[in-house]
Amino acid sequence: MKRGPTLRVSTADKVDFLRRPASYGDGGRRVALIETHFAWVFLTRRHAWKLKKPLRHWPLDHRSLASRRRSCQAELELNRRLAPSIYLDVVALTVNRRGGLRLGGAGRVVDWLVKMRRLPAARMLDRALQVGRVRDADVEAVVRLLAGFYARARRIPGGPEAYLRRLRGRIAANRRALCARDLHLDAARVRAVTAGQLDVLAAASGLLRARAGRLVEGHGDLRPEHVFIGRPVCVIDCLEFSAGLRTFDPLEELAFLAIECERLGAPRVAGSLLQHYRRLSGDEAPEALAQLYMSQRAATRAKISAWRLRDRQILDSGRWRERVAQYLAQAAFHLRLARAALAADPEGSAQGPVREERRERFARRHAAQCLSEQRRDG
Repeated sequence: MKRGPTLRVSTADKVDFLRRPASYGDGGRRVALIETHFAWVFLTRRHAWKLKKPLRHWPLDHRSLASRRRSCQAELELNRRLAPSIYLDVVALTVNRRGGLRLGGAGRVVDWLVKMRRLPAARMLDRALQVGRVRDADVEAVVRLLAGFYARARRIPGGPEAYLRRLRGRIAANRRALCARDLHLDAARVRAVTAGQLDVLAAASGLLRARAGRLVEGHGDLRPEHVFIGRPVCVIDCLEFSAGLRTFDPLEELAFLAIECERLGAPRVAGSLLQHYRRLSGDEAPEALAQLYMSQRAATRAKISAWRLRDRQILDSGRWRERVAQYLAQAAFHLRLARAALAADPEGSAQGPVREERRERFARRHAAQCLSEQRRDG
């Protein structure tokens, strides 16, 4: 018996099928689509379904069906560490002999999706910050979850000198990327910030060597839009494709979240994150290192934002230039605070927060810039 030719299912066919409410069988009447660089996310009444794009972009290579399945499985397993009730399953998208597509049905598998429980957008941390609906109890609940996670997380072996080299390498990589001629950024400012970071790193090398034994496999992309402050508190959408890129000193990962909260105009939340972390984890993290980490993470975010300037599909490049400038301003601001903290306490024995009024004034400027961005974007 001859077998008929294998039916070809294009990416467009898959996206078209997944945009139809009838494809899910949950009685929903609408499917919202969110497109990112690497995936499509389809939002139904109760669930979110993520389909990986079949592309190659270092360090990702999702061109094969097998690689997309492995990526989906890794996303499921890794995200269950901080959101066990949200990440439900990896589901096959199949095609039958008549060419009909179905989720989880019999037939040839043509792709794989991650199935998640849909979360109320209003209780994501970024949305709640924008409308001023974040209580200190919410912040404490998030930090309690993270502190427990870091305490259980796998420690990453590596010596003090290797850790210092890694930090210096990150700073150098940020400098190279932000000074690229085609981006037309303020290279003198970038060099001043990164040179200052290297100076503080050298002056604080003893404190940083002591942090080398604290490295864990963390979340990797701890931004407010990934933090849910409803019930249960959880953190979603970790960086699943590289263990190296999600390896951090927990203090640095919290500093990353603090930088983003500050940029959204919530400096008190940023300060509260670090205070609660020190108390709940028992980690007597020096203030100078917290500020250095915040400066370095802001520079990294500037680099990632600057890469968007090379995307020819982006019409409003001015928005991303403003974003780069905001992050560089944060990097410079926290560099000054790191220097001040180190001068006042070179041994790192004090863990008190920096003066809140300085952080408040700085963050208000950034909040005004973010608000103008949101209004322009409609």
